[in-house]
Amino acid sequence: MKLSISSELQYDVPSEADLLLQIEAAIIPEQRVVSAHIELPPVQHFARVTGHDTIGDRIWLRMQGALTVRYNALVEINRLTADIAQLQAVPPHLLPGETIEYILPSRYCASDQFQQIVGDLFGDTQGGARVAAIRDWIEANLTYQAGSSNASTGAMDTYNAREGVCRDFAHLMISMTRASAIPARFCSVYGLGVEPQDFHAVAEVFLDNTWYMVDATGMSTPDTMAKIGVGRDAADVSFLTSYGLANMQNQSVQVTAG
Repeated sequence: MKLSISSELQYDVPSEADLLLQIEAAIIPEQRVVSAHIELPPVQHFARVTGHDTIGDRIWLRMQGALTVRYNALVEINRLTADIAQLQAVPPHLLPGETIEYILPSRYCASDQFQQIVGDLFGDTQGGARVAAIRDWIEANLTYQAGSSNASTGAMDTYNAREGVCRDFAHLMISMTRASAIPARFCSVYGLGVEPQDFHAVAEVFLDNTWYMVDATGMSTPDTMAKIGVGRDAADVSFLTSYGLANMQNQSVQVTAG
């Protein structure tokens, strides 16, 4: 599957600020970036740094004034897919060291608050079957509602409200999975079939010693998503983090079959 991707960000930066940008499809074995181009205005400073878990690039910008970023890419997806329900969990004491942070609570994923909840809801399942049950429960019980959450909304807020956007679905998926002692991380992607079109967020779960994408919104599938970056939660993989004032003027994303 090839995906044709285009995105554009427009910001007003009234005074000098440092901006951390992450919108490019990652160059990793599970996907091949056939072609890509990013267009930026003149800036005072530009530097590429490696993303979380060495997946994807972040770009440091220092600038003031009007910021317009345009990104276009053609990405071929070659990702391993599997029936999640048939996979086995790795016992916590056998987990690789680099996965440990993903069974711990984080800013938006207070997984320690969900241990009783997942026991009550999914106590008769384990491993991949538990992950599949969590995914199906979220898709069935939450409403995708634009504007229903904000930058401070955490997984427990979403659980109580029973509504949110893709990042909220992902945070709840991650929190419930971590509460089940299965590593889970936040994954920023471009996804085919996402409505309304936007940067998309899903979970990745660690089963059978491999990371697998899980979209609890049900809008996209692992073989139709181009990965941008990963992290503990949305705070680690924002498409733009500003150290200084930056006012969004416009944002657009389009993903089509290439």
